[in-house]
Order: sequence, then C-alpha cells, then structure tokens
Amino acid sequence: MSNAYAVILAGGSGERFWPLSTKARPKQFISLFGGRPLLSLAVERLAGLIPPERIFIITAEHLLEDTAAAAWNIPHTNIIGEPCKRDTAPAIAVACGLVHGRDPEGVVCILTADQLMSDVETFRQTLSDAITVADHEQAIVTIGIQPTYAATGFGYIEAGPSLNSTRTVTLFNRAERFVEKPDAYTAARYIESGRYFWNAGMFIWRTDTMFKTLNAHAPDLASLCESVAGMSHSPGGLDALLRQAYPSLRAISIDYAVMEHARNIIMAHGAFGWDDVGSWPSLAGHFTEDIEGNVIVGACEIMEAQNNIVVSEDRLTALIGVRGLVVVHSENATLICPKERSEQVKKLLRRIAARPDGEKYV
Repeated sequence: MSNAYAVILAGGSGERFWPLSTKARPKQFISLFGGRPLLSLAVERLAGLIPPERIFIITAEHLLEDTAAAAWNIPHTNIIGEPCKRDTAPAIAVACGLVHGRDPEGVVCILTADQLMSDVETFRQTLSDAITVADHEQAIVTIGIQPTYAATGFGYIEAGPSLNSTRTVTLFNRAERFVEKPDAYTAARYIESGRYFWNAGMFIWRTDTMFKTLNAHAPDLASLCESVAGMSHSPGGLDALLRQAYPSLRAISIDYAVMEHARNIIMAHGAFGWDDVGSWPSLAGHFTEDIEGNVIVGACEIMEAQNNIVVSEDRLTALIGVRGLVVVHSENATLICPKERSEQVKKLLRRIAARPDGEKYV
C-alpha cells in the first residue's frame, strides 16, 4: 500500500494511570504490558502494512527524546513535538499537513499510542480494508468497537445500516452521530439498541479529503494543515511554525471539530480485541489473578486479602485483610483507593497539582 501512512498520537498524559504515569513519563512509556512500552507496541502492530519511514509520531516537545527511544526504528524527522497541548484536532491537522506535503494522494491512518489489540492480524486486516475504502470512496473511515458493557468513560458512535461489501471487515454506510461519554443510564440504552459502538479514536482518510473537510468545518485548522504541508521537508522551519501557531490555537478534539459535522463517514467494525487500558481496573484483563482474585505486578505479599490490584515498583507491598482495592507504588507517590473510585484519579491530580510542591508528584 504505497500511499498509506500512519500517524500515532503520543502526546497524552495518561492521568488515570497515576502515579505510575506522570507528565514526565506518560502512559505510552509504561512497560506493564508485554514488557515493552505501549508506544513500541503501537509501532510494531503496523509491521508488514506501513513501513517505518511512512510512520509519523506527534508528541509533546518535552517527550521527544523518550519517544525516539521507544520508537527507535522511526526516523527522527518523523517525530514531531507540539510546543503546547491543544487536544487532538490541531495534532491531526499537523499530521495531515505532513503527509500531504510528502504525498498529495496519501491516505493517513490516525492511531493512538496507548491502546492494546489482542488480535494484531485482524487489526492489520481492518486497517488495510479501511485504507482501501478511504482511498476509493473519498470518505472518512472510523473504527467502532462492539461494546461489552455500558462504559461511561468512552465516546460512542451510532452506526447506520451495513454496506454490501466483499471485504473481510463489516462496513456501515455512515456514522449517524458521535456521542461523548454518556451517563450510565444512556450507555445501557445504547448497548440494548445494538446500534452503538465505542469510539476507538482511530480514523483513516485521504489527506485531500480531510483538507476539504477541515475547510468546511474548521478553517483555522485547514490553514494550519496547509502551512505544515509547505514546511514538511524543513524540520527547522516546521518547529518554528508550530511554536508560532500553537499558542493561539483553540484546544478542541477531532470529534467536536470534524466528526460531529461531517457527512461522509463510513464506520468499520473493529473486532480485534481492543482495550483502551484507561484505568487501573483494566489491568485485570491482561494479568492472571491469584486464587483470591488479586492481580499482582511486582513484589507483593498478600494475607487474607481478595480482589485487589497491586502494582509495586522497586519495593515490597503487603496487604492484610482488605478487598477490592487498587494499590500502586511508584518512585515518588502511592495510590490507594477502592476499584470503583479509580476513575476519580484525574480529580485527585488537580488537587495535588494545586499544592505548593505538587508539580514534582504529577
């Protein structure tokens, strides 16, 4: 697929994995899964489909060195640092500009650095079919995941009727609408209807298709995309352009900027064992529990304790007579909370950041 490119978004902070994940070492660099950073796994999944020289990574400026180490086979000129955080839409506009400047007929796959897929071969096949459809149909292709429970931490896609297709992947003729993180009652109704899929945050499109869409719905980002395309062969000029442009950009997600407005969206059904690994309880699906239902990563001694998640870096952690807890020891902080309250870590981090010494902990 000579005109296929991938852009991996790797600028997130992974706050829900605090204290193991911090601003200095975000979630994509954590090696809990398979002994390698999530970013490394994201690059490896593309092997045989998109070569390293056609993979770009968008990260934060202060993470450039760590990103290059985790994605060691990606050319350094393909790793772009954002001078400040502005959510996914500006990052994607930059990505499309980079690809368009190199290949005006390029098809770009927008992927993320902090997800897992248990069936990598099916993931590659899904991406391959999506690339072909995006190229031929001049459409935006998004990947929806069949929900397994009424999650309130994910966005949802309402799918239209399925398309007649000879492809391996099930395609739907359009995404009817995108919904951001519903409440529990609404999420349960979505599951019952059978028409809603989790929004995995993966998008595939021709760069010229996306440029037209940005012009229609986010002209400020279309202008950024065009400017980046003109600088795609000048790394120094690109860095200067981003430093000048980014501070005045609005912070907005691609869902709000584009997906909620575009009408040329096709949804592909992603059936490759997707996991956002977005919170500590999600570890349970990737590690073997002991006889008491505890998931233990690192050194831990358990006595009469059940159904806990323990992650212990460079020290022994001991639990006596407790159940249903998340206990995480990192180099400079410790988290203890009930599993059902682990989603509140982000709220806790705001309180910690407000402390006089808070920055060294977050």
